[in-house]
Amino acid sequence: MPALRTALLQSSGVLGDTAQNLKALDEAAAHAAQGGAGLLVTSEMFLTGYALDLQDIPGLAEPADGPSAVAIGEIARRHGIAVLYGYPERGDDAVFNAAQLIGPDGVRLANYRKTHLFGCFEQDAFTPGDTPVVQADLGGLRIGIMICYDVEFPENVRAHALAGTDLLLVPTAQMHPFQFVAEQLVPVRAFENQMYIAYVNRTGPEGEFEFVGLSCLASPDGVTRTRAGRGEELVFGEADPELLAASRETNPYLRDRRPGLYASLV
Repeated sequence: MPALRTALLQSSGVLGDTAQNLKALDEAAAHAAQGGAGLLVTSEMFLTGYALDLQDIPGLAEPADGPSAVAIGEIARRHGIAVLYGYPERGDDAVFNAAQLIGPDGVRLANYRKTHLFGCFEQDAFTPGDTPVVQADLGGLRIGIMICYDVEFPENVRAHALAGTDLLLVPTAQMHPFQFVAEQLVPVRAFENQMYIAYVNRTGPEGEFEFVGLSCLASPDGVTRTRAGRGEELVFGEADPELLAASRETNPYLRDRRPGLYASLV
């Protein structure tokens, strides 16, 4: 089975300007497809920007099948590439920090709502999701989705490992001074759970935040296969099923678990 070439779009886009961000996504999808990628992953809240005024978020939020989802479906189909994008989702009676995966045929494959909200801004702006494991199949791999702070909870990632996730997509808005998450924690999560993790960040100043970039694709052997710098960048990495299978064969973590000892965790 061939590796899934994955493009990580490290960009903050234009705050509050969905049309410009869709244009940037279209251009990135074209470059990613030309570079041989079958999947493009954006940052958290890429569609609208992250550091929005609280009163503006409900007006910018869209349903999962809203006009931007339709537009991104057309982008994906035109370039023949799957797209995972972050956006504010308007539910029936709440707004969620969400990420949606659209297949290369333009069909929506999965939608995830962030379960662990970070800080006062997110807790005031969004309602937390209540489904920890959301998955879809793409390119012969089982794809999982999380958002930013979610990956910092080991129980969350282990739930994906036990559900068979091969490649975990994590759009993020990782800010200073927490860059150690991208540099150290994410590769460890990939190793201890025997999966690939694509961690895709925003970059530069936005409102009161300073995003640190450092997007990466970490592999199940603990190696960082690709790493962005601090600025706007499109980087590529391979999620290789053969490496994944070999790593799982030699790493005993999941086989040696003793769940009966862990009841106090829940």
